[in-house]
Amino acid sequence: MVKKNLFGVGLLAFIFFISAPASAAVRGVTDTEILIGQWGPQTGPAAPWGAVARGTDLLVKMINDEGGIHGRKIKYYLRDDSYMPAKTKAIAKEFVEQIGVFAVVGGVGVATGMTARDYLMENKVPWCGPVTGVYEWITPIQKYLFAIYPLYDDEAFNLTGYLYEKLGYKKIAMFYQNDDYGKQGVMGVERYLLKHKIKLVEKVSAEVTDRDLSTHALKLKNSGAEAVIMWTMPTHAALILAETAKIGFKPQWATSNTLSDSALMMGITKGLWAGMINSFFGELPDSNHPLMVKYREAHKKYAPQERWGVFYYAGIIFAEPFFEGLRRAGRNLTPETWISAMETLKNWQGIGPPITYGPPKTPMDRQGGKHVFYGKVRPDGTIERLTDWIQITK
Repeated sequence: MVKKNLFGVGLLAFIFFISAPASAAVRGVTDTEILIGQWGPQTGPAAPWGAVARGTDLLVKMINDEGGIHGRKIKYYLRDDSYMPAKTKAIAKEFVEQIGVFAVVGGVGVATGMTARDYLMENKVPWCGPVTGVYEWITPIQKYLFAIYPLYDDEAFNLTGYLYEKLGYKKIAMFYQNDDYGKQGVMGVERYLLKHKIKLVEKVSAEVTDRDLSTHALKLKNSGAEAVIMWTMPTHAALILAETAKIGFKPQWATSNTLSDSALMMGITKGLWAGMINSFFGELPDSNHPLMVKYREAHKKYAPQERWGVFYYAGIIFAEPFFEGLRRAGRNLTPETWISAMETLKNWQGIGPPITYGPPKTPMDRQGGKHVFYGKVRPDGTIERLTDWIQITK
């Protein structure tokens, strides 16, 4: 009789196991919650970019107030890495080993993100939307990583073409951050100019820790450049404009969507941002797009203390596809069902560019964003839209 009872208990345990929801054993997923994390520079030289992670929090609050996704609320963990790779690496380990998140969303920085990439992939942590546009997110193909940001190489290539072909500037210089972020911007600029058999008249780099940019400014002026493309963090953008203004160098400046928060940049440059040509990968702040209207209303309700600007709602742009993947994955949520769901996105669009993924046959199947548009900053800090969406990656 004892043996029979033991068998009965074992049978019942087995039946319970096979009938239990698959999510029961999935890290970061419970019957009522999905845990996600993001790092971002809330302090340090790149602190203006810290608004991105706080913008994601706004979208989380909206989703939770609407009932969550398939009956689960989102629990969001935001950590400050100060734009320091060593901190980012520690945060990634905290997310996996202490908190046990299902996924990472966003995350500003190339050097910072690269300290976490392999670790997250080895632990099968979905990562959606690193807040940079470098090849390292898609080459080699990472099964659990879905990039959103347009590639810097292609963005810079097309921005150079806009200056050269549309605006007629032939003498172009480059000011860039001396890391993969800046170097991949240079790659695109030089790739375009090589096609036309010309070279940059000057290229000047700055280290993240540099604060005296007077010699950098002088080199740019002495080059005779008509236009200068910058690929830097906000602090360096403000410093170089101040230095070039001092010495009377006034080229046409142009830059990446990484510096497209024009109102903020007008403030930290004391108005010197006026006239800047930017590429953009999200709707403009005052857009009447239905989702933008909805998000602005939510901003007033949930985060009135935050300034509504491009960096802030970029946190929504990087998270929108992730949450769409959760919806499509259904109640049986695992990293694998989420991946399969993400691969069904075809020209899906929130307030950012059209997003397309597919089974990873080539690296570009993991590169979601392939479009930007151009705008020019008016003296009052608003933006004159110059083009419609342009596909920059073929």
